[in-house]
Amino acid sequence: MVSNSDKLQIGNRYFNSRLMLGTGKYRNVDHAVNSINISNCEMVTVAIRRLPTNLNNDNTTFLKSLDWKKLWLLPNTAGSQTAEEAIRMAFLGHELACQLGQEDNFFVKLEVISDPKYLLPDPVGTLKAAEFLVKKGFTVLPYINADPMLALHLEDLGCATVMPLGSPIGSGQGLNNLANIKIIIENANIPVIVDAGIGKPSEATKAMEMGADAVLLNTAVAQSKNPEKMACAMNLAVQSGRLAYLAGCMDKKYYANASSPKTFISKLT
Repeated sequence: MVSNSDKLQIGNRYFNSRLMLGTGKYRNVDHAVNSINISNCEMVTVAIRRLPTNLNNDNTTFLKSLDWKKLWLLPNTAGSQTAEEAIRMAFLGHELACQLGQEDNFFVKLEVISDPKYLLPDPVGTLKAAEFLVKKGFTVLPYINADPMLALHLEDLGCATVMPLGSPIGSGQGLNNLANIKIIIENANIPVIVDAGIGKPSEATKAMEMGADAVLLNTAVAQSKNPEKMACAMNLAVQSGRLAYLAGCMDKKYYANASSPKTFISKLT
């Protein structure tokens, strides 16, 4: 149960769910739609490069099957190797959002990836594209390496979030960049969304426990043996991690510490 005081704010929008899902790699449309619905996520990301610009095309059955009154589209610029390509994809993403009835949607998940082998984000191209898009009024969510200084530069430019990767995209390696992600969270004044590399619900919980504001994932759900069940598990994992962070986990101790008190509590208070 999310309280009004604990909603996630990105730009000028508020979200109850802190889980965001991607839409690729599912074995069929039904798996994708059912997983998104059962996850209770409120934001889904779609690669603009892989979609037709006209929703009347039969290939957009997937998009038409989702309730865009409940979901917020996060267009992403995946496949862009340069800042210029990413900027073009961002504008196409806004056009797609308009076709879905979200005329005020200028959100963009900014990805500039020139490395075809490891698919690591290009920090220089990301900075260049982010600066341009922020000036044009976009709500920019940049996908980055877990680089604390780059995160600060992007925040200074006016980005709405930073999205450090846990490990290489689609790898399922988990939170290999844990130390740097902690530094980013500690210094950020904007939401930090852990994006890429999460393979298990326990890893999503860990990201939230240490103070991440949200988690974005795709392959962990889409390529699981039962995507619908995994989507439900990820939803619960993110909620659990967030509640644990708000509750404040106990400090670790080197020695054992008996849980039974030496004296009895005389009365309930």
